[in-house]
Amino acid sequence: MSNTIINTGQAPAPIGPYSQAVLTGNLLFVSGQIAINPENGELETSNIGEETHRVMKNIGAILSEAGLHYDHVVKSTIFLSDMDLFTEVNKIYGSYFTDNFPARETVAVKELPKKVRVEISVIASK
Repeated sequence: MSNTIINTGQAPAPIGPYSQAVLTGNLLFVSGQIAINPENGELETSNIGEETHRVMKNIGAILSEAGLHYDHVVKSTIFLSDMDLFTEVNKIYGSYFTDNFPARETVAVKELPKKVRVEISVIASK
């Protein structure tokens, strides 16, 4: 089985040695996304709501490039810099899905890339 690398200019370019996403078989593995605006490379972190929306938009752009959308997501992982952010991030995250929510875990970590407060990765199925 061969892997297909998924990249789009509608999401930020990787900031390390990884791909935006890898499609293998019917599964799409999307790398963790942070709140980088792909149009200007700037972080959108004025508040946790704006930051979460940018992360989800970046994920949506990658899913779209692979011919998928949020309803195809079967698993996600949310990384937070502080668990006190959970309620607001959870509300915004949930607004991108309909009634079949993916499996998920949310964890607080000591630090995230570029000092952001939220990073989200997903796995989607065709």
